[in-house]
Amino acid sequence: MRTLLPLLFFASILAAQAQPSPTSSEQLKNSLQAKLKMEEQSLLKNIPLKSIGPSIMSGRVVDLDVNPKDPTEFLVAYASGGLWYTQNNGTSFTPLMDETPTQNMGDIAVHWPSKTIWVGTGENNASRSSYAGIGVLKSSDFGRTWHHVGLEDSHHIGHILINPENENEVIVGVTGHLYSSNEQRGIYKTSDGGKTWKQTLFINKDTGIIDLASTPNNFNVIYAAAWEKDRKAWDFLGNGPNSGIYKSTDGGQNWKKLSVEGSGFPTGGHVGRIGLAVYDQHTIYALLDNQGHREKVTDKKSKKGLAPRDFERMDLEEFLKMDDKKLNSFLKKNGFQEKYRAENVKQMIRSGVSKPADITKYLENANSMLFDTPVIGAEVYKSTDGGLTWKKQNQDYIDDFYYSYGYYFGEIRVDTNDSDKIYIGGVPLLKSSDGGATFESISKENVHADHQALWVNPNKPGHLINGNDGGVNISYDDGEHWMKNNSAKVGQFYAINVDNKEPYHVYGGLQDNGVWAGPYNSMEDVEWHQMGEYPWKSLMGGDGMQIEIDKRNSNIVYTGYQFGNYYRIDRADNSRKYIQPKHELGEVPYRFNWQTPILLSEHNQDILYLGSNKLHRSMNQGDDWEVISIDLTQGGKRGNVAYGTLTTISESPLLFGLLYTGSDDGLVHISKDGGHHWELISNTFPKNLWVSRIVASKHKKERVYLALNGYRWDDFTTYLFKSEDYGQTWTDISGTIPSSPVNAFVEDLENEQLLFVGTDNGLYASLDQGSSWEALKKGIPSVAIHDLVIQTKEKHLLVGSHGRSIYLADIKHLQKLSKEVFEKELFIFELDTIEHSNNWGKASGTWQRANTPGLDITFYSKQDSKISVAVKNEQNITVSFTETDADKGINILSYDLAFSESGKAHYQKKTKDARSTSEDGKTYLPKGSYTVHLSNKNYKTHGTFEIK
Repeated sequence: MRTLLPLLFFASILAAQAQPSPTSSEQLKNSLQAKLKMEEQSLLKNIPLKSIGPSIMSGRVVDLDVNPKDPTEFLVAYASGGLWYTQNNGTSFTPLMDETPTQNMGDIAVHWPSKTIWVGTGENNASRSSYAGIGVLKSSDFGRTWHHVGLEDSHHIGHILINPENENEVIVGVTGHLYSSNEQRGIYKTSDGGKTWKQTLFINKDTGIIDLASTPNNFNVIYAAAWEKDRKAWDFLGNGPNSGIYKSTDGGQNWKKLSVEGSGFPTGGHVGRIGLAVYDQHTIYALLDNQGHREKVTDKKSKKGLAPRDFERMDLEEFLKMDDKKLNSFLKKNGFQEKYRAENVKQMIRSGVSKPADITKYLENANSMLFDTPVIGAEVYKSTDGGLTWKKQNQDYIDDFYYSYGYYFGEIRVDTNDSDKIYIGGVPLLKSSDGGATFESISKENVHADHQALWVNPNKPGHLINGNDGGVNISYDDGEHWMKNNSAKVGQFYAINVDNKEPYHVYGGLQDNGVWAGPYNSMEDVEWHQMGEYPWKSLMGGDGMQIEIDKRNSNIVYTGYQFGNYYRIDRADNSRKYIQPKHELGEVPYRFNWQTPILLSEHNQDILYLGSNKLHRSMNQGDDWEVISIDLTQGGKRGNVAYGTLTTISESPLLFGLLYTGSDDGLVHISKDGGHHWELISNTFPKNLWVSRIVASKHKKERVYLALNGYRWDDFTTYLFKSEDYGQTWTDISGTIPSSPVNAFVEDLENEQLLFVGTDNGLYASLDQGSSWEALKKGIPSVAIHDLVIQTKEKHLLVGSHGRSIYLADIKHLQKLSKEVFEKELFIFELDTIEHSNNWGKASGTWQRANTPGLDITFYSKQDSKISVAVKNEQNITVSFTETDADKGINILSYDLAFSESGKAHYQKKTKDARSTSEDGKTYLPKGSYTVHLSNKNYKTHGTFEIK
């Protein structure tokens, strides 16, 4: 633990480092090694985390690979949920990469004859939740073991090709860093199975390769799609003059650009992402995200009603002559507050309070450039001469497909039996039978709208396997009907929360899959197919965001979707009210983050806080709002993504009106008087980083915790701080946490020493208020952790992952850890009381498993040692005895509540009580009190439990 330098000195050092620097591949490599060592040595390595689902809504799929000889066997790569395998046509799935350092997938390729799998880590899409990988991983035994085979600094892999005739010859297209420039982009080739790599195509530091396609039966002829892009937290440019199509005729050794002037394929700065499909040596298709602007429609007859831009240059006289009914229709349709109706607005403009242009300004936001600017969008091009010339196939715009953001989609497939049969993925999935001249949608009601991957069976026309933002679907009739194949517990949660029901419910907002809620102890199995009732319920769609639940009435839920579109939901009557705060006509619109923060006050559950670029407070559950701050950001930046927004809010549970805010551009503020006055308290730590958490302590009103996140600069440093004086000075408590951006933080309510942190690849706990950290790994892969919450009554830690849904850990024993416990050689925690049953060891039916009881004996050992465990009854008879190896730290010994062989003989000899053996061959303990004795060579301790 170290204290930061004095404010002025530290600020002067950082002045020249305003823009965070990307983390080097060497730092990341060292961090992964440190993480592995930390997990092996953790005092908490035996604490289990249980996956509680849900699964049905699933998460984003980026790639599929299907056994060509048996299409019921295939692999599915989820963007941040790892690699999964099925051999029963998607009825069930098994994860193959849970022991690897990342779950972030970009592309996969399988050499089925040898069962060799290649994985390019780091998602190939370029969305705001596309997470970096660690290079290329390879398994030669179909996923049992994995080896890192290079390209560490790639971050994101576009596509992988394996020579079907030579499993050691592999071509990899690297898209590269998402938020920064880097050299490790372009095309790499290995001829020795990944031992060495050669970069065979490098365009520049901002242009990578998003797609590769080889010619059937001729691996020497390969096509590549180059993609120039520039993503920042406030802007995304998904196109550039260096995007284009390349061709190799010597197996990827040398490349020639095909998309040049005169080729028929677009060139210039508007060329975006390109997808490729090769039918034969002559016929190639390309799906282009064309960001060139289309001509605006000026035909007034074709215009439907008023548009926001109509008011920009409208003069006073023209506005006042406007029909009130027409104006009211526009105002209502566009969400103007009730007070803004035609008569009132005209009066405001007549009196000079506002201008007609203020109506356009009222509706502007940071995303208007992205969604309101008409662009050409998706286009299909075809070449019949091996890529020398290209012809556009669709004469009409393919509207309602890319919605101006083609960076998120871009795959095209051609049926190997029909050169005119193609499929393209976006929103929705489209099919063409005439080479792309016309299309029809083959999305259905049980298929997610966003399509990322598609496999077309070369041997059975109409058999499709589709990967989308909602998992996997299979069709056998060319998209007329689809099966849903979502048994894998995969879900990309942004935020979670819990209520106080019995049993309590867990709530979560997911990427592109809305907001869901369900009981924590629901069985995540397929019984619901029979009963018709899935235990988790959808509350709303969109990208699900933060959730607050009224502690007085858990039917009242506050949640919403992206960019601050929040609602108050009453689950009792399934009603909802839109509650986003609105600015006044003539004011600059509020800026709302993608994940807009909300908070119910601990002091009064009618009080709701919501953050735009300012802090808003409602005293009546969101019905009315007041602004209680100035702009608490650096003021925003020009771009097409909302920026200069609040990302986190905290109110002290110990003092009403003690408020903290953090912004996406690195500012942290405090108010001690309910928002009347604000003070900047972020001058002494690194600048311009996303404030992912600001948390006022539950134990001391002066204490506050802070997490910063550099992911959007490709800075993967762990930034975590604590202040004991309301943020006037800060102490770095990141300590031994391996380098990874911090997303989540929670402080235990009972034990002020106990803290939990979630990063982009792991979960950690501190037992000494941040002086040191322990990894929590048992049962959970290295997945991004986006939110943490503690259910206080059950003493459960709920872990919201962005890729593998939700996990649960029982932390009641961790809450009891103290200096006194750590000083003991052995310490046994309080044992549970067990309810006796005469059915122990008996099956409830002929074909059922036996009903078996269990007791977890949890204890702390100061060091690795051999432990003797004796269970004695009230007569001091040893009914069971065993020896086991204890790890340094927390240990959990599962006891089946049965006599050991020697214990049974000893018991019967002493008591003359011939206990009967159950159906499973065990003899279970009778009702009574028992003592568990633990001992090593130096120390003894004991604990008691009762069977009632």
